[in-house]
Amino acid sequence: MEEFLNRCEQSGDSAYSALRSLLERLEDPTTRTDARIFLSELHKRFNSKEASERCLQTYHFQIQEIYLEQYEGFQKRKKLIMMVIPSIFVPEDWSFTFYEGLNRHPDSIFKDKTVSELGCGNGWISIAIAEKWSPLKVYGLDINPRAVKISWINLYLNALDDNGQPIYDGEKKTLLDRVEFYESDLLSYCIDNHIELERIVGCIPQILNPNPDAMSKIITENASEEFLHSLSNYCALQGFVEDQFGLGLIARAVEEGISVIKPLGIMIFNMGGRPGQAVCKRLFERRGLRVNKLWQTKVLQAADTDISALVEIEKSGPHRFEFFMGLAGDQPICARTAWAYAESGGRISHALSVYSCQIRQPNQVKKIFEFLKNGLSDIRSSLDLSFEDDSVADEKIPFLAYLANVLKDLSFFPYEPPAGSRRFRSLIARFMRTYHHIPLTADNVVVFPSRSVAIESALRLLSPRLAVVDEQLSRYLPREWLTTLDIEKTETGENSEEVIAVIEAPRQSDLMVELIKKLRPEVVVTGMAQFESVTSSSFEHLLDTTRDIGSRLFLDISDQFELSSLPSSNGVFKYLARNPLPPHATIVCSLLKNQVYTDLEVAFVISEEKEMFRALCKTVELLQGSTAIISQYYYGCLFHELLSFQLADRRPPSQREGEKTSATEVNGFSSSTIQIFDDAELSINESDDSSLIHMDIDQSFLPITTPVKAAIFESFARQNITESETDVTCGIRQLASSTYGYPSDSNTEFVYADCPVALFTKLVLCCVQEGGTLCFPTGTSGNYVSAAKFLKAKIASIPTNAEAGYKLTEKTLTAALESVNKPWIYISGPTINPTGLLYSNEEITELLSVCAKFGARVILDTSFSGVETNSKGFAGWNLEATLKKLSSANPNFCVSLLGGLFFKMLSSGLKFGFLLINEPSLVDVFHSFAGLSKPHSTIKYTVKKLLDLAEQKSGNLLEAIAEQTEILGSRYKQLKQTLESSGWEVLEAQSGVSVLAKPSAYLGKTVTINKDDSSLEIKLDDINVREAMLSSTGLCINSASWTRIPGYCRFTIALEDSDFNRALDCITKFKSLFGN
Repeated sequence: MEEFLNRCEQSGDSAYSALRSLLERLEDPTTRTDARIFLSELHKRFNSKEASERCLQTYHFQIQEIYLEQYEGFQKRKKLIMMVIPSIFVPEDWSFTFYEGLNRHPDSIFKDKTVSELGCGNGWISIAIAEKWSPLKVYGLDINPRAVKISWINLYLNALDDNGQPIYDGEKKTLLDRVEFYESDLLSYCIDNHIELERIVGCIPQILNPNPDAMSKIITENASEEFLHSLSNYCALQGFVEDQFGLGLIARAVEEGISVIKPLGIMIFNMGGRPGQAVCKRLFERRGLRVNKLWQTKVLQAADTDISALVEIEKSGPHRFEFFMGLAGDQPICARTAWAYAESGGRISHALSVYSCQIRQPNQVKKIFEFLKNGLSDIRSSLDLSFEDDSVADEKIPFLAYLANVLKDLSFFPYEPPAGSRRFRSLIARFMRTYHHIPLTADNVVVFPSRSVAIESALRLLSPRLAVVDEQLSRYLPREWLTTLDIEKTETGENSEEVIAVIEAPRQSDLMVELIKKLRPEVVVTGMAQFESVTSSSFEHLLDTTRDIGSRLFLDISDQFELSSLPSSNGVFKYLARNPLPPHATIVCSLLKNQVYTDLEVAFVISEEKEMFRALCKTVELLQGSTAIISQYYYGCLFHELLSFQLADRRPPSQREGEKTSATEVNGFSSSTIQIFDDAELSINESDDSSLIHMDIDQSFLPITTPVKAAIFESFARQNITESETDVTCGIRQLASSTYGYPSDSNTEFVYADCPVALFTKLVLCCVQEGGTLCFPTGTSGNYVSAAKFLKAKIASIPTNAEAGYKLTEKTLTAALESVNKPWIYISGPTINPTGLLYSNEEITELLSVCAKFGARVILDTSFSGVETNSKGFAGWNLEATLKKLSSANPNFCVSLLGGLFFKMLSSGLKFGFLLINEPSLVDVFHSFAGLSKPHSTIKYTVKKLLDLAEQKSGNLLEAIAEQTEILGSRYKQLKQTLESSGWEVLEAQSGVSVLAKPSAYLGKTVTINKDDSSLEIKLDDINVREAMLSSTGLCINSASWTRIPGYCRFTIALEDSDFNRALDCITKFKSLFGN
């Protein structure tokens, strides 16, 4: 005994060394009994309060008795015997209050559960939990290595009696069976050892260290006593937004807890009320936890804790901490006042609360935080999973989890048909089958960006002389359609000026039917009043009336459609459950009724007639490109949630056959529309198990960069986003100026859309409205030319030649414009799509000068620019001086800048289009065409985030763009080499993702291909080579019909790695089949 005490008396480190030797004897079963008896003797020697205090001062350790409450029922001990040393947390008001909070739970809270205590100190709470509630296992964790050793000593002190014999509980177990202690930075031990917990409790420091450098020391047993003790009072910056309140360590503990706790687990934390109760609660709630305050009291601020760090935080921000003057004070004072009061000898206190919390949707919240570990920790501060309305939480949390999975598991956004994601369309069809017993498939559903876009697109597809439209649905139609009086039918049956006359009608079926009978329109678009939708009689009356006079019917069911597990039925659904949808009828539905985003819209159109379905698919591709994939993901997640709990095809509905009447017997498609569809190389309708490779798509399938992932996720994770955070105008203005030198001022109109295609089609309509001629150079995107033809624009082709690299030149442009009235010129640049060449600043200046001479309107399309892979000598554009000079010389001349971020940021499936117009008269004409598919606020937030990163020259973003640009440069060389070795002549490219090549070795060869389950012999040319390539290898390319350059086909290179390699194999395979 004396030898032991002599060692302890030398210093705190010597005392710890002696105690560690004692622990080694306790751990050894052969010496355990003697060691425990020694501890008993030691306890008896210092058993009074005075002796205990003297022991701490003299021998640097102390043995205390902690009294627990009186238990009812079977006998349990009333006190614990605990040893403490100066370098570890000493039990005080904080831990006692915490234990009282734990006592507020029912006795079953820890029974047979796996528990972890964070910051266990000398282990008394871990031991008390095991003693009272008989958990399966308690893991006491502390970052202080000395605390862990002392905790093990305390465990033996209480697991064995004074004679060194085990103390068994009612289950014949000792505390040694139930409790273990480990050195651990918060939950790292459990994480590293894959231990799943059912309860996590913690009493964690929450004041920032006044000396941050001190917390960077390596924590070892040999560290100073002062440093090790500071771990129980102070925490370092943790990289969490809660650091500003001193709560960063608790925030990290909660997030680590989410990763290891079981779905029904509970976390219980002691929280000092210094930051304010609302701040403390929000720490848990924004991470998706339901919070219950178990217990609250006031405690005196520890005299050895320096709160000056909190005073510094108050200086740099608006937040005020909450202290009280003494225990009786009831008016809060700030940290600065509290510090001054304490420095003057006053005692200050603060609230102390015990919070119990559970994850509200455990599986989903876990997925979200798992995703945030993958290099996205910077956006944790934006996450907000606190919701007052449970219905909002039930919708948004599953979507965030789904989005996290998508962004984590998918390295790129896969190809989706322009008519809508096949998965999304299948979910819609399955919802209709499951909830309304309507046997639809994905091939009956076409997705549009919005209801207004769907209706306008359908009317443009059918081009009726006269349409009757429900007055509630006509507000977004072009102004000219609603004002024309030309409703007389010409001899050819077509409107003489190609203007659709729209007559507005009331939403009441009897009045609508009366108008239909009198006016005999080719197309009827209407919704249904709520009282009429209860039964199917009104719907059937509309069907019969429109069929009798040969009208197409588009019925809007948006108001009646409920995205719910208990959807109300209506007359339309009742009819469709019994009968197929007639060929002349189409259903339109807008999805807007979500709980979170009142402006997030997607629409779908249902048709059971194959020709109408195909025509609508092609129409949305030409006029819109596609519907925003993230919007489809959002509503797809809602549909999935409503279907996931149901057994698949438990009662499969009988398959129906459509009526035999074909659509052309009603108001069909014009021959010119059919010809445009036949000539246009649009997407191929694929089956679910299709393995086609798409080198015919202007989309990047390269890996989604981390900055893009972060921006997309943050846009949905945030709540209460301000208007300024989604205002992209400043960023777009800067982009246009710095990249192209395009001037803009207060009169410049900035217009945004889901993608550049939607903006281009509106410009085409402006050209038509002004009576202009839209001039395309040969070597222009085939889809753009087909869209202009579909919109009945007057088109002229400007020839280009091989000597100039199929670029426009001053000479060819001048010659072409001399014979054109009211010219509109389309120029793709700096990157020319699809040739991949670049217009220099001098070349574009010359072209614009020619355009100004003829007073042309110019569409300068930059949406394919931004990826310069072989641009040596290209110095970019600076058009400001040129445009100002030319605009003042000819007032009719104007340049509209069309662009997107797809290539500039390589943002994969994220699409965004912008348009800058400097001509006021053109602005008025543009806005007369309503129904533009505008980007949702989440997309604009994402775009602004990326623009800001680019402006700040963020290393992560610029490095990611540079890396992908390098990949594309390498891809170009690989593809060029493969094509040339396979008999293709490749046109040299400098930029973009397209490569043009001529199938020289194959032209004129007679080959046999498979088509429609039969063999077909053809002579290969620059157009049918596309079909030959597709049928023989599964590779999709564009032919010369699309590129509009005789002989040259188009290949795109921004594919996913494995698809690109497969594409190269397909080209080689094509050579082996037809190259000999």
